[in-house]
Amino acid sequence: MVQAKPKQGDPIAELVEALLVELGEDPRRQGLTSTPERVARAMRELTDGYGVKPEDVIADAIFDQDYDEMVVVKDIAFYSLCEHHMLPFFGHVHVGYLPKGKVVGLSKIPRLVEVYAHRLQLQEQMTKAIAEALNGTLEPRGVGVVVEARHLCMEMRGVETPGGRMITSCMLGTFRRDPRTRAEFLDLVHRPS
Repeated sequence: MVQAKPKQGDPIAELVEALLVELGEDPRRQGLTSTPERVARAMRELTDGYGVKPEDVIADAIFDQDYDEMVVVKDIAFYSLCEHHMLPFFGHVHVGYLPKGKVVGLSKIPRLVEVYAHRLQLQEQMTKAIAEALNGTLEPRGVGVVVEARHLCMEMRGVETPGGRMITSCMLGTFRRDPRTRAEFLDLVHRPS
């Protein structure tokens, strides 16, 4: 992703400075003098997926290929922010598809994950969006996406339960209709690397 340059008088930095004051901090304190600008840069980087059309990420890397067996890319690391508390959730995404005369360049699948991860959202929403984007652009016989993540909103606040993982999946086409295809995908995803 392209890192956004901080703007002079960045409104996010101004809001962070006001937040520091509201929390009882002194934004002029040595350790905090550059914090508003750093937070603004970080927030712009962590949400730069809004400026990217997912279909554009994939479109220039679709290739005609006579291959009809499952393609799986697993253990794609991601970091995102939940839309409820703007706290991080992070983990791994596993993506599989059954080509129908076309394949996508390998690096484009992690790039697609990154586009969706760099938005405020729910894990369930991200899982479905990745599957639908790949399905709509590549038009395969089926798509499967599994996301496993830790949520700091659950670990740091609220129930304060560390270490729990949330697992979501979205199965489209053959992955939804055929239990054997789904089972093969899930077996490949959970097989030790």
